[in-house]
Amino acid sequence: MDYAIALLFVLVDTTTTLLGASWWPQRPDTLAWVVLGAQALACSSLVARRLAPLMVLFVLGGFTLAVTLLIWPAGALIPAEPGNVWAPWATIAAAYGPLYYRRDRRGVAIVALVALTLVVARVWQPAFMIITIGVLRTVAGPLLALYVDARRRLVRALTERAERAERERHLLAERARAEERARLAGEMHDVVTHRVSLMVLQAGALGITARDEQTRKAAEELRIAGCQALDELRDLVGILRATPEGDTMPSASDFATLIAESTSVGTPARLVEEGDRSLASPLVARTAYRIVREALTNVRKHAPGAQVTVRVEYGEAQVRLSVRNTPSAGPIAGPAADELAATGSGLGIAGLRSRVEIVHGTLRAGPTPDGGFCLRATLPAFVPTGDLAV
Repeated sequence: MDYAIALLFVLVDTTTTLLGASWWPQRPDTLAWVVLGAQALACSSLVARRLAPLMVLFVLGGFTLAVTLLIWPAGALIPAEPGNVWAPWATIAAAYGPLYYRRDRRGVAIVALVALTLVVARVWQPAFMIITIGVLRTVAGPLLALYVDARRRLVRALTERAERAERERHLLAERARAEERARLAGEMHDVVTHRVSLMVLQAGALGITARDEQTRKAAEELRIAGCQALDELRDLVGILRATPEGDTMPSASDFATLIAESTSVGTPARLVEEGDRSLASPLVARTAYRIVREALTNVRKHAPGAQVTVRVEYGEAQVRLSVRNTPSAGPIAGPAADELAATGSGLGIAGLRSRVEIVHGTLRAGPTPDGGFCLRATLPAFVPTGDLAV
């Protein structure tokens, strides 16, 4: 991107200079062509506008000052249009960088921008049009940088607020589920267990007071069955009151667990992550987790012994996910593998595609030229509504 921007300004400034919109003389000599080459080199410094924005600003400001000194007072260059602004158009992009990419040194950046403005506007030669155009040319970049920076911080704040609201909704739902489970456990304990206990006691009393052997035997069997039911109910109440292990919500940090599980059962897998995990909202992270889990399951069913590469790229706008596997390893494939493959419903990819479309993403799956298979999904880094279910 930076190379394209630098090339664009090199072409724009070279073209406008040759057309007489800048300092180009009516009869160019060797010095003019040398200065034109120096201008192209100065504009090409925009390739470093992110890494060294102040350096780019100094380079273009120094070039503008050098051209100004060659024209006035040295008189070595005589522009065809003395009323033009002599600074390259690339100064707009150069003035953008210091305030946006070096927010830690804004004081130095402001001083450098003021100095650049004085050089571009040629305040020592007061001319309303030159000063106006020069100031606008150097101010446009910083204003754009401040706007983009403010918008970026606003979007980040809104994203964090939405994610916090989603986490709060999840916690409220978990609390409601826990309360409902506790209520059910209490109901079972107070009602069902009480009634079954009465049945056991009555069956025991009947077994003692019954006169014939058949009635006593039936009563004993009923008592034993009731005791077993009480034991099972006690276990069930304990389960309802406990929090199941499966209630934990998956996230991007659980990818490594999926990879380790796949490798342990004979399907070697490798995880490659690029970018910052925090860029993906919890909803998108859970969707990505389920995609990887389903893809690894399909590999174990349909390509046993294949090697799998899971690649996740986290960006500010999108999360790109791919699961690629090599062809099935011949010695491992066989009747057992065919039997495992037959257990699938054939709707795994369709289900994943539906899940991805819910969060406004896209999914593609198909064979690769080497005989393997590749699944690719593109998800938005953040889904505005927190009411989507996954």
